Amino acid sequence: ASPRPRAEPGVRRLAVLGHPVAHSRSPAMQSAALAELGLAGGWSYEAIDVAPEDFEGRVRAMPGEGFVGANVTVPHKLAALALADEAASAAQAIGAANTLTFDGERIRADNTDAAGILGAIGQSTKGLGVLVMGAGGSARAAVWALLGDGAGVTIWNRTPQRATQLASELGAVSATGPPNIEDFDVIVNATTVGMAASRGLQAPVLKNLPIDADCLSARHLVVDLAYGDGDTALMQIAKARGARAVDGLEVLVHQGAASLRIWTGEEPPIEAMRGATRVS
Repeated sequence: ASPRPRAEPGVRRLAVLGHPVAHSRSPAMQSAALAELGLAGGWSYEAIDVAPEDFEGRVRAMPGEGFVGANVTVPHKLAALALADEAASAAQAIGAANTLTFDGERIRADNTDAAGILGAIGQSTKGLGVLVMGAGGSARAAVWALLGDGAGVTIWNRTPQRATQLASELGAVSATGPPNIEDFDVIVNATTVGMAASRGLQAPVLKNLPIDADCLSARHLVVDLAYGDGDTALMQIAKARGARAVDGLEVLVHQGAASLRIWTGEEPPIEAMRGATRVS
C-alpha cells in the first residue's frame, strides 16, 4: 500500500471522491471560492479517484490526513450515506449523500444535490409536470427536491423496475412506457447519457433517452445533470428548439456552494465559482 499523504500543518483539506474523477470541475470551482473568501492559505481542495471496493477505507483514513470534508460523486453516493455516523434529513430522505464532513472520527453525511438542482432552476416548479430520467443517486435527489417543491414527478429509467422502485420510495409516478415529452413542462436528465465526452467512458448516447427532439419547444425547461467541455447533445437540442436549458455546470455550482457553506460557514461566492467551472 502507498503511504498516506501528509497533511500540511494547519491546512484544512477538502476533496471530491469519484471513479473516474479527473473530469471534475469541483477542484477548480472550490479553489476559486476559497481564494475569493480569503481562505486559500488555510484550506485546500483536490480530486481523489477511488474505486468502489476501496471507498470506505479511503474515507475512514481521511480525518487522519487533515481532511475536514469531501464531496462525493458517481458511483459512491449511496455508499457515502451508508458509512456515515449521522446524516442530515435530506440525505436520509433521498437515500444518498454527496457531502461528507469529518468531526474527529465521526462522519456526517449531507445531500446538497437537491438544493443544487432547485438553485440552478431558479424558479418555482410548483404545479409543473416533471419527467426525471434515471434512477441513481442524482435522480433520487432530483425527484425528492422537485416533489418537495410541489411538482408532479414521473420517473423513467431504461430498467423500468428501478423507476418503479424509486417512485414507490419517494412518492412519485413511474413511466410505464416511453413518456410523451409534450405531457411535461420540465425534463431532467439524471442518467449517464452525456458524460462520455468528458469522462472517457463508453456511456449511452442521446438516442438511449426517450426524447423526441421535435416535441421540445419554448415551453419546456430542460435540465441536464451531465456536463462536458461544451454543451451536451441534449443541451444543444434544447437550445435549438427554444427551450430554457440548465446545464450540469450550473447545478454543480449551486450544490458546491451549499457544500462549501456547510464546511466553512461562509457565504459562497457564486459568480467566482461559476466563472471557474466555465474556463476551458
